[in-house]
Amino acid sequence: MKEQRRHQRIRFNNFPRMLIGQLGLSGRGELENLSLGGMLIHTVLPLKVGASFGCEFDVFDSPLIDLSAQVVNKIGDRYGARFQAGPISELLIQGAIDNALSSGKASVLSINELQGRKVMRVAGGLNDGLRNDFLHGLSKVGVDDLDLSGVTQVDSAGMALCRIAVDQYKVLVVSQSSLVQAMMSEEAA
Repeated sequence: MKEQRRHQRIRFNNFPRMLIGQLGLSGRGELENLSLGGMLIHTVLPLKVGASFGCEFDVFDSPLIDLSAQVVNKIGDRYGARFQAGPISELLIQGAIDNALSSGKASVLSINELQGRKVMRVAGGLNDGLRNDFLHGLSKVGVDDLDLSGVTQVDSAGMALCRIAVDQYKVLVVSQSSLVQAMMSEEAA
């Protein structure tokens, strides 16, 4: 859960589609997560680890992002890739990430230690797309506090995750966005 990455990655509940081309082959894929440094994609196109490929995608109505990346690992039909991006591509990616988070169509979950307590922070969408990481944090990492101040969209699955954290794992919600606060008040009524 504690990321050893240079750039924070965002996860998508609904995966953006993309076009991919490598070594004369082309196909489609889905973008599972994204950071300024790279991405995780799902495709049936047999990409070669260590080789570069071209890709085009937009993230929920962002400008088209067209760049090359290098496949760094493969697990089944999922490929981790590192961008070979220039400054303009980085600006487009950062804009797409910011817009996806602010609209709640993407999420960031992180766990950090603060004053001896483990704090899980969620930004962007609080939804079922975070379920595995959220539950892993609760059951395996051990979370004391939940910071939901960066949540921009929440659905019933996200609220169910909060109830699990509070009721079963006795996690304290230390901060919440006005949206989460309204949903919690609505549920209490």
